[in-house]
Formats: sequence, C-alpha cells, structure tokens
Amino acid sequence: MQSLASWLTDWNALFGQREWPVYCTADEVNIYFVRPNLFNSVNLFHFLCLFLHRCCPWSRCCGMGDFRPRTVWLGHPEKREQRYPRNVINNQKYNFFTFLPGVLFNQFKYFFNLYFLLLACSQFVNELRLGALYTYWVPLGIVLIITMIREAVEEIRCYLRDKEVNSQIYSKLSTRGTVKVKSSGIQVGDLIIVEKRQMHLRLTSVAHSSPPLPGSCFLRTDQLDGETDWKLRLPVACTQRLPTAADLLQIRSYVYAEEPNIDIHNFIGTFTREDGDPPVNESLSIENTLWASTVIASGTVVGVVIYTGKELRSVMNTSNPKHKVGLFDLEVNCLTKILFGALVVVSLVMVALQHFAGRWYLQIFRFLLLFSNIVPISLRVNLDMGKMVFSWMIRKDSKIPGTVVRASTIPEQLGRISYLLTDKTGTLTQNEMVFRRLHLGTVAYGMDSMDEVQSHVFNSRCPFSDQFPFHNRPQPTHDLPASRAPAATKVRKTISSRVHEAVKAIALVHNVTPVYEANGVTDQAEAEQHYEDTCRVYQAASPDEVSLVQWTESVGLTLVGRDQSSMQLRTPSGQILNFTILQMFPFTYESKRMGIIVRDESTGEITFYMKGADVVMAGIVQYNDWLEEECGNMAREGLRVLVVSKKSLTEEQYQDFEARYVQAKLSVHDRSLKVATVIESLEMEMELLCLTGVEDQLQADVRPTLEILRNAGIKVWMLTGDKLETATCTAKNAHLVTRNQDIHIFRPVTTRGEAHLELNAFRRKHDCALVISGDSLEVCLKFYEYEFMELACQCPAVVCCRCAPTQKAQIVRLLQERTGKLTCAVGDGGNDVSMIQEADCGVGVEGKEGKQASLAADFSVTQFKHLGRLLMVHGRNSYKRSAALSQFVIHRSLCISTMQAVFSSVFYFASVPLYQGFLIIGYSTIYTMFPVFSLVLDKDVKSEVAMLYPELYKDLLKGRPLSFKTFLIWVLISIYQGSIIMYGALLLFESEFVHIVAISFTSLILTELLMVALTIQTWHWLMIVAELLSLACYIASLVFLHEFIDVYFITTVSFLWKVTVITLVSCLPLYILKYLRRRFSPPNYSKLTS
Repeated sequence: MQSLASWLTDWNALFGQREWPVYCTADEVNIYFVRPNLFNSVNLFHFLCLFLHRCCPWSRCCGMGDFRPRTVWLGHPEKREQRYPRNVINNQKYNFFTFLPGVLFNQFKYFFNLYFLLLACSQFVNELRLGALYTYWVPLGIVLIITMIREAVEEIRCYLRDKEVNSQIYSKLSTRGTVKVKSSGIQVGDLIIVEKRQMHLRLTSVAHSSPPLPGSCFLRTDQLDGETDWKLRLPVACTQRLPTAADLLQIRSYVYAEEPNIDIHNFIGTFTREDGDPPVNESLSIENTLWASTVIASGTVVGVVIYTGKELRSVMNTSNPKHKVGLFDLEVNCLTKILFGALVVVSLVMVALQHFAGRWYLQIFRFLLLFSNIVPISLRVNLDMGKMVFSWMIRKDSKIPGTVVRASTIPEQLGRISYLLTDKTGTLTQNEMVFRRLHLGTVAYGMDSMDEVQSHVFNSRCPFSDQFPFHNRPQPTHDLPASRAPAATKVRKTISSRVHEAVKAIALVHNVTPVYEANGVTDQAEAEQHYEDTCRVYQAASPDEVSLVQWTESVGLTLVGRDQSSMQLRTPSGQILNFTILQMFPFTYESKRMGIIVRDESTGEITFYMKGADVVMAGIVQYNDWLEEECGNMAREGLRVLVVSKKSLTEEQYQDFEARYVQAKLSVHDRSLKVATVIESLEMEMELLCLTGVEDQLQADVRPTLEILRNAGIKVWMLTGDKLETATCTAKNAHLVTRNQDIHIFRPVTTRGEAHLELNAFRRKHDCALVISGDSLEVCLKFYEYEFMELACQCPAVVCCRCAPTQKAQIVRLLQERTGKLTCAVGDGGNDVSMIQEADCGVGVEGKEGKQASLAADFSVTQFKHLGRLLMVHGRNSYKRSAALSQFVIHRSLCISTMQAVFSSVFYFASVPLYQGFLIIGYSTIYTMFPVFSLVLDKDVKSEVAMLYPELYKDLLKGRPLSFKTFLIWVLISIYQGSIIMYGALLLFESEFVHIVAISFTSLILTELLMVALTIQTWHWLMIVAELLSLACYIASLVFLHEFIDVYFITTVSFLWKVTVITLVSCLPLYILKYLRRRFSPPNYSKLTS
C-alpha cells in the first residue's frame, strides 16, 4: 500500500488539474413593441390630421424635441419653427457599434454570470489554476457565441419588421401632383391623401365612397379608447369651398395647434387663411381631428400632419414596455443564491478544519473552485433550452392553431396565473350586434318568430297604414273558422297596429346614416339616386344602432336616406316616406337616452320619439305593470335592453318648445342645465311602444372558457373602455358574473367623502361582483387605494368600464403590488397594449382590430377560447417540467459536489479534484444531458384530463412544484446518494487507488440515469432513446478514457458487482419511498390517471 503523500502526488501527475465548464446567459426578455394599423397587417405611420378637403389623420413612432404648441403651414413642412420627431419606428436594442459591448454587458451584469466569468479568469493565476485554460474558456466562449447569434437573429428580425413598416407607401399632395412617399418620410405639414379602403380592408368597395354628410366622415376609435361607437368628424369649412384638393397648396394658410398631451377627447387649435379678404379664422376642436390608431369609414380625405412620433396621443397613452423576468426565474435565482452561500460555507469549513494553516486565503479560493459545481453552471442553459421546447410545443399544438410565442423566456408563467384581466370588445365579443327580441308587453317576438313581425308590417290596417299602400291587400282569413274570422281579424288589427308603430319608431329614432358605394356595376351617383340595396351600407355611432336599423330593413321598413335635416324610409311596396328632422337629442352617458322630433311630410304630424335605458325610461313613460319585470328577464339573458316610446305633439306645443329650447341654448350661464330642463318638459307621460333586445355576439366558446378559468381558481377582471351598461350586459351574457351572484354597481363619485360612503356600502356586500367606471375608480385609487384593492380582490369578478389605456395598466400594476400574484392581460386593440405589457404575462388576440396588441404581447392567439388550453395544458406542463428539470440539474451538481467533499475530507481536506479533464465535462453533457433534458417531455396527466379537471391548476398557484420544501428534499437526496457512492467506492476498492474513479464515476452515471427513470411519470419514446443513448455513449467512451480509468479493471466481475451494489444502495431506498408515498399519500392527479 502506497503512502498518502505518494498517492496524492501520483494523482496530480496522472490527472493534472481540473476543468471547469463556464456558462453565462442573459436574463433579459426582449419585447418588440410594434403598433400595427387596425386592419392592415403592417404598421401605419400614425399621424394626426386636421380635416381640410375631407380630412384625416395619423402618425407614429420615435422622435425627439420638447412638447410645445406649433404653427403648421399647409403643404410646407420646410416652414416649421421647431424640430419634430421623425415618423419612424426603431425597436432595435443595439446598433452596429453597440451590439458587441451591449450583449456582453447584458450577459455579465448579473452576479452569477459574472461569477462564472471570474472563475475562468482565475485560471490565469498559477496558485489558483486547477486545469488547462481551454477547459474554462471554451465552454464560456461557446455560450457567448450562441447568445450573440440569438441576439443577432432577434435584431435582424426586428430590423426587417421595422423596415417593412417604415417603408409603407402613401400618397402625398405636392406641387408636382400626387407623389408616393414612405411612411418614414412623412413630416409635420405634409398633406396626405387617404382612401377608405387603404385603411379598412374589410370593406370591398373598389371606388371612392361618398361621405355620409357633405365633407364629413365617420371615424372608428376602438383601437384608441376601446369604444365601439363611430364618431362623426367635420372638415374645416372654408377648405370645402375649394374646387379641388390641389388648391390647398395654392392658398396661404396654417394651423395653430396646442402642445401634445394625453387627452384623447379634446383638442384646441385654429385654422387661419391669410390670403382671404378678409382673412379667415376658424376654431378647431376634437370634431375636426382624427388621432393615430383610428379608422376612416367613408370618403377620401386629405389631411395635414400635425403630430408624429412620440408626440402622438396613442403613444403618450402607452406606457413603456417593462423588462419581464419570470417568477420561476426569480425563484431559481433565489435557490442558486442559497447554493452559493452553501459553497462559501463548505469552503470555509474545509479551510477551518485545516486550522487556517499556511496561505489559507488561497486555499479558500481553491476550494471555491473545487466545489463550484454546487452552483450548477448548466442550470441556465438547460432551462433556456427547455423554454424553447415549451414554446415550440405551443406553436405546434394543432388544437390552438395560429398561436405565436413572442417571449420564449416566460412560458412557465402561464402555469401560475391568479388574475386574468381581459378586454371586452373583440376579445370576449365579436363586436357584431344581432337583434334578438321585440317585446310589446302582451306579446314578444324572438328570432324564430320574426316572420310574424314581417307579416304584421305587410298586412297592417292600422291608422298609420294610410302612409303605406297596404289597404288594397286582401286579408287572408279563409284558413280560420267562419265564426271566429271577424274576432281574429280585430285582434290582428290591434297587434298589427302596435307592431307597425314600434317598427316605425325603431326605424326613426337613431343616428344611423345610409351610405351608397359603387360596386363595379352600378355608378355611385346612380346607386344613391335609386337607393340600390346592394350598394348601401349603414354607418352609425354605435353598432347597436346599426343592428336595429338592419332589423327594421329585414321586416320591411328600410332606411334609405338621411342628411342633417331629413330622413327617408321605404315601405315594402317601394313607397318612399319623407320625414323632416326638427330636433335631435343625442345619447349621452349622463342621460342614458336619445330622442328625435320628426314631422311626417305626408300628414304633417309631429312626433317625439325616444329610446333609452330602462332605469331612466321607467320614470318617463306612462304607468305600466310589465316594464320592470320584462327588462329584468331580458337582461338576465344577456341582452342589451332599450325602451322605445313616443309622444305626439301639436304644432303649438312644438313651437312653444322650440322657442324655449333656442333660448336655453343661447344662455351663457348654466347652459347645459337649462337645455336639459327644457327637454325634460317633453319627457313626461310618453307612450310605451316596445322593448328591444340586442345581443353583442360572444366569441366562440367564451362561456365554457371562463368557466374553466373560474374552476381553476383564476379571478377574471374585465377592463373596457365601453359604456357601463354595455359592459355589465356583456359580463352577464358571458357568465363572467354567474346567475346566483349579485352585482354592485359603484355609484359615480367625485369627492373623497362620496368615495368613502360608497366603499362602506360596498363593504357590506358579500360574494358580489363589482362594476365601476373609470372616473370613480380614479377617485377611489387617489384617496383609498389600499381599501379599494382589498375589497376588489375579494370579489369573484370585477368589471371596470370607461377605462383609459393607462388606467388598465395601473390596475394591473396595483394587483401585482397588493397581492403579489401573477397577472395575465388579454386584449386585441391598441388601447390594450399598456395593460398587456404591464402584466406578468401578456396575451394578444389577433382579431378584427388588427395585430397591434398581438405584436406587443408575449403570446398571441387567434381566439379567446384558446386561452383555456394555453393555461391549463401548456402553462401547467411548462411550469411542472421546468420545476422538475431545475431540481434535477441541481441534484446532479450536488451529487458530484458531495462526492468531492467526501473525497477531500477523507484525505485530510486536500484541495485536490476528484475527476479531471473530460470526465467532469462529459458528466454534465453527453453522459447525463439527454436523459435529464428529456424531463421536458414528461407529464402527469393527459391534456384532455387537464382540460376536463381545471381544479388541477389550483395546486400550481401555491408554487408547490418548486419550493423550499422540495428543494430541501432534493438536497438531502443528493447528499445521501453522493455520500453512498463515494464511501462505497472507498470501501470496496482494493489495491489500486485509481479504481476509485472507475467505480465511483460509473456508479454516479448509472445512479443519474436511474433517478431520471424514477422521476418520470409518463414515458415518451424519446426518453427511452435518451437513456439508452447516454448509456451507450458512456460505455463507448471508456475505450478512450484510459488516461482516467483502468480499462482492464472495468471488464472484471469485481468491478461489475461493486458498481451494482453501490448503485442499488443509492437508488433502491428512494424507489421504495416513492412507492410508499404513492400508496399511502397519492397526489391529486393519481386518481384521474388511474
């Protein structure tokens, strides 16, 4: 037997110094925030335009300069008084010069990445060197090269995406005529020509559409504020008198505009024409503007660019994307900090047991290098590769086609969502209104009985039928018994009269305008003159209005024409009925109703029609005993209910009202109050005609998806810019609020006292859904942020309506801060981008509102229903697999570190490595990498079971798969197995000390392979291949490892039985414990799998 000193000398001479593979990776999440056009697949340059000839807006992107008022000369951008931001997008993180230093900085700014770099650098010091330099720098270089390639690919993709957007071609009006210009070349002051079909690809017209009113157009703003209403915008009056659009360049005029701000509902400016006699000055307001991220619905417009780049309302209302680091990554970093602490402690203990003899401070560094495997260098690369696999699985799932993973670093976040915040329009609903119910009090008509309504309209013999030439129609009574025919006819006349009056009222009280477009066969002017049905489309301030008018058309009464002073209806026989619009009272959020006074040109009768919400109309209509009950019944069905009424006026009554109304509008003080008082004088004892029920069609399978999320323990909040009534109705219809839950509608509050009283009233409610408006929410958060969030988080569901984009992001941020839980935001429009980027996990829905939200999101889906599978299946699997993978990588590193500690302790705490060269590198790569990484294919239940029992998702919310408890269990397992293997090898080796390496290393490899098999719950064929391939690689490599292992010894029976005994002792007890645990304390999913 050799002496200990000679053994150590031979050991160093034989194996030299130890190698340390170094790995370093970035923890940053790169999110590309690109705002696309609402309906185009590429981003429109967004710029604000003022209406001129028929004007329009837009602009978008990065820029510079202070926010100041500006004077913009029409068509002369060179006359600008200040420097404005360029109209370009630049979402790249680096440029050519900053790429290399930027990537390196992002890699090494984190402690553990820097730690691995210091390990490699320490090998330049002879006293600390434990192996050849290449064993440390080559792995580190490979990791850096892979990271740079990945970053370069992302930068190239970003550059190409930005280039595509910035190269979008548009038409500009110049002295040379109409020229093409790239969006990046558009400047403040340019005159841009925009046609409807250029922005709204869903309309298939092939010619310019006519504006609904002279020089005006409708505007859709749901990308900006979430409202589905269509707004009417007006041009500058004096420019409408110009013969052609080109004459805009010949006049000397300019626009003075206020400084950029975030207010999307107001604008202050003036238009001045200096070459007029006298000079013309016109005030400009929000009615003369179109913001970025809005859509033109009709006509061809010419606009002057006022704002570009960062000065846009849409950009200023969008918060900057935050750097997202997954909670799982933070937990893993916490565990690695604990491991690093253990590394320092073990090194100090080793030196302390040497009584700090000699140059003990160098010994500390040598032990830090020797036990550096305690902090697994391969952990980050395994987790990053696992996330890439999870992202690939999500993209390739045939049951959620079209799903895109844009942030491949946080797929496991999907498995721990506690709060889901969703938009309404386009996300939960299709934004397509369908007329469902007409209720007259004694009779109701649904979708299956609309033919009866049509029959009543055709066969009406009511007093109003003199307007309709139906009286010549024979009454079909031959199918009734002779004795009952007269009575039946009398009843039918009564019902027909009521139905006809209700249909006529619905056809008149609205703000819908029919627009005629050329279809390639019919000329536009001809279509408008003859009211061609195939060329007519309806435009209105609300899709509800359009659905009502489309319904009256389907039953026989068609709106064929309208301007500011008149309206035309067409009867089923083709007769045109003309009505003069005397007064119009538009719908407001405060009044919750709208009205119209019309004069029938054929009879001279004046009628006041009104429709509105039941809460306000109940006090306006004549007494009845069915209104409240039926409104409640229809609301419970998820329908938007409107109450329709009328009141006949004499000429004297109307003249008296008009005089008082005009006088009230001329008042300087309290004008709004006086006008409302005059209108309310008419709103008394009105005749109740009918109730209408309109449904905003939900996306496919929204109800079952919300049910799955609720059963999974996820609380769903709906944040929308839409009206309170609309949001409440959709929440009921989608079963976001269940039938047995009460709804507390938070009253509007403006002061601290009012908010305090309302919060106290809400505190007394239990298991109650909350509905609150954005204004009230702002007051509550200002004075009682903690109290409000505490109450809101206890609600089963929360609906926030009239929310600004920044408010949505604020709510997400408060939930994160107050609860510490993970949030997921889902939306499809530009107004949802801030919320999506603020949430821990953002999901964009690619819908009719374009790709703006999906491009800014971490994950993109095509339908809301895909969210269930994304969370229940992929989120759950990603989290559980990542937890298993991380803990096994830690176990693998701790095993070999324990063996090193035992080895050093036995030989008087010498800082001599146990394994050298290729052994230490091969252990964590070709020998164990494939089996360990195959854990990313493991699953405890089938995807169908996970969807059927969403309650399984609840277990993940507690973070049990990766916790201090499970971490401690794996640490104890690692210490046990490492000690058994090392002590077993020391006890069973005979004369040759080098046999320790062969016995211990082979036992270590077999133990790792068996532990992977012990951990796997559902075998995949690739797992079997990985196990056999790794074992085959180890056996084949033994031929080339004669420098480290005695090849002749490993072929003996003595080697085989010793390895077998050590491996069984290290693994068999764990197999027995696993069996007993499954037998007496099975996990929740075990019953489902059986």
